Amino acid sequence: MTTPVVHDAACIFCKIIKGEIPSKKLIETSHSYSFLDIQPLAKGHALIVPKYHGAKLHDIPDEFLTDILPIAKKLSKALGVDNNGIENPIGYNVLQNNGKIAHQEVSHVHFHVIPKRDKDTGLVVGWPAQPTDFAKLDQTHKEIMAKLDSNL
Repeated sequence: MTTPVVHDAACIFCKIIKGEIPSKKLIETSHSYSFLDIQPLAKGHALIVPKYHGAKLHDIPDEFLTDILPIAKKLSKALGVDNNGIENPIGYNVLQNNGKIAHQEVSHVHFHVIPKRDKDTGLVVGWPAQPTDFAKLDQTHKEIMAKLDSNL
């Protein structure tokens, strides 16, 4: 059974999907819509939006997520940032934030494909890694496994 498309009349991304607000469309499928970001971090910064309104990733039915990464892959190739090798100076980020505290600005799930061609453009990331505490890591692992085993 197919999940029906759900829109929010006040959501800017739902309005873009429905054509009520113009966009620079890149790829559209039955479940996703991608377009250029109007406030890009780098040339070619694109968004991929499921055609199902939900604020966070866990709110979106799986069938609306199935073509997100294939679209991101196609976009990376079209943007010319798909050169192989981790040491290659050209790269890209695929970013998805959930909630304002995690830097989500629009309350509709969306994925960014952000080219990183030089150190001055694209995404700038901090990574405040914590020292390893194996006892805490073991406890966290047990807690998560118990929830996974319960089939959520």
